[in-house]
Amino acid sequence: MEYIKGFTFGWMCNKGDFLKPEAKDSLKLLQERTGSTYVIFALAALQEQPQSTVIDYTGDHMVNDDELIEMIRYAQSLGLKTIMKPTVNVADGTWRAHINFFDLDVPCEPKWRDWFASYTAYQQHYATIAEATGCELFIAGCEMVQTERRADEWRQVIAAVRENYSGLVTYNTDKYQEGHVTWWDAVDVISSSGYYPIDDWDNQLDRIEKIIKPYNKPFFFAEAGCPSRSGSSFVPNNWDLIGDINLAEQEEFYQEMFEKSNRRDWIRGFGLWDWSHFLYEENTAAQNDGYDVYGKPAEKVIREFYQNFN
Repeated sequence: MEYIKGFTFGWMCNKGDFLKPEAKDSLKLLQERTGSTYVIFALAALQEQPQSTVIDYTGDHMVNDDELIEMIRYAQSLGLKTIMKPTVNVADGTWRAHINFFDLDVPCEPKWRDWFASYTAYQQHYATIAEATGCELFIAGCEMVQTERRADEWRQVIAAVRENYSGLVTYNTDKYQEGHVTWWDAVDVISSSGYYPIDDWDNQLDRIEKIIKPYNKPFFFAEAGCPSRSGSSFVPNNWDLIGDINLAEQEEFYQEMFEKSNRRDWIRGFGLWDWSHFLYEENTAAQNDGYDVYGKPAEKVIREFYQNFN
């Protein structure tokens, strides 16, 4: 598999957002400023609460199909390769990792089979778009930790995606969960979220390598990143961490992550988190404490790594 020099784009976009010129301007800057060769279009469908069995991917909380296709075509016109990533959020704010149901069907309780039926329809819809637009990779879910034990259903999801899409298929498990997915045999590429502490990369990469080696499949970090605030480099997955703005700490995190991963030839890239579809003014970057890298020192670290990687 070609090395993925990627960035996630468009997270939490609403209907009409991709039609605004600022969104295309932002995508063009993503390519120019980071040296990315891939863009991951991450979509956020909604279910009302963790035990809902209906996933809504048609409301105003999603870009519609036509504008998504137009943005994919625009990305490709810039020379970017494209990845489709339909994922799910919970409307009440619960993290998607906690979507869960009884393993034993109980009358009057929500059931796994109903949730997976809705989820499969959602994935197939975007698999069709990924096929029609020539996306290089399809990510059939992200950080659905409590669902991952349902191996038979996940194999059925992947098989259903393949009915509509002929390219490579992966699933993005969460940090530390690589060894708990028992159905990696069903996908073409293994991927996880690389939110590991700045001082623990070697340990975590040693662990992951042992887990994935028997599958003999490519691996990449479908997500990885760090907010620009003090303390975040040690808990980069914690977007709620309270800390002072610290651009240098974010920069150091990227330097360390790239240095450690560059020594491992089994790592086949990154889908960094994340590049906003509406950018702040560059002269205000020093006031931003999020995962954004636009106008921050970390942006230059990323560009140097991507442009120099062979």
